[in-house]
Amino acid sequence: MSAPSSAPSEPDCIFCKIAAGQIPVRKIYEDDEIIAFHDIAPKAPIHFMIVPKAHIPSTAQLTSEHTALMGRIMTLAPRLAQEQGCPPYPNGGWRIVINTGAHGGQEVQHLHVHVLGGPRPWQWADGPTRAATH
Repeated sequence: MSAPSSAPSEPDCIFCKIAAGQIPVRKIYEDDEIIAFHDIAPKAPIHFMIVPKAHIPSTAQLTSEHTALMGRIMTLAPRLAQEQGCPPYPNGGWRIVINTGAHGGQEVQHLHVHVLGGPRPWQWADGPTRAATH
């Protein structure tokens, strides 16, 4: 029997504890399904995460039942990015990253969307990234 694709919470999950208000964060957004907060180890001048409150381990567990939730997260990201100081597209912008599994660099086994922005260079998991030269 397979595990459910999402659960209300996992008792040992740090993001479930954050969503429940058990661990303080620098919150920038919250509603019934989503919480967004600044990353504690930012890799760019602007770096926050958008996290579903329901415990979904990774994108590998997403199903059609998560379509609306993921759509909301992806449309919330640009709004929050600009509210946090990212200049708008096309001259500004931001990066949206979702790591999945060990090979994808996922460190917390609860789906989360990184939003990074601000002047380059940034420090990301694979080393510093610089603006394109072309």
